[in-house]
Amino acid sequence: MRLLIAIFLPFLLFFTIGRPIAGIVCLILQITLIGWIPAALWAVYALSQYSTAKQIEKATGRPAG
Repeated sequence: MRLLIAIFLPFLLFFTIGRPIAGIVCLILQITLIGWIPAALWAVYALSQYSTAKQIEKATGRPAG
């Protein structure tokens, strides 16, 4: 579900993973039609980093990073 949000509403993904400042910057980037593609790519990358951090947290039992 978050992957679909990352593609169609990239700025919203940052708010769901707890990065509101990045969400605002992404929204500004997303306002332009040309900026939508970099915003979506950035959101997908951030989602993958978030997922990796959560897996590390789960495996070690302590916060990652």
